[in-house]
Amino acid sequence: QVQLVESGGGSVQAGGSLRLSCAASGYTYKTMAWFRQAPGKEREGVAAIYSRGGSTVYADSVKDRFIISRDNADNTLYLQMNSLKPDDTAMYYCAADLRDRPSPLSALGYNAWGQGTQVTVSS
Repeated sequence: QVQLVESGGGSVQAGGSLRLSCAASGYTYKTMAWFRQAPGKEREGVAAIYSRGGSTVYADSVKDRFIISRDNADNTLYLQMNSLKPDDTAMYYCAADLRDRPSPLSALGYNAWGQGTQVTVSS
């Protein structure tokens, strides 16, 4: 059974940090990613990582502030978020795919999604 469970969200002041986790079960995924969605906005790809080689992709809005990583042994995905801004406030979702996705920050076609964890950044 495919299951992705996120944790680590919460409320923080601007400039603070949070670390999100996503525990995956069922399969070993080749592409894993974090997305976010703020009220009234489309779901946005934040960062992605491939199992082979560990290469990463970031949205420009989070580059140099967020770090995506994964523990292949535990099948767990992480997102270290630093220098948080109020614009980072959103529901954050973990996504996983059995394929090496050429456009990993596009939400279309991912095999599995988590239920989301809320991140709120106050000014």
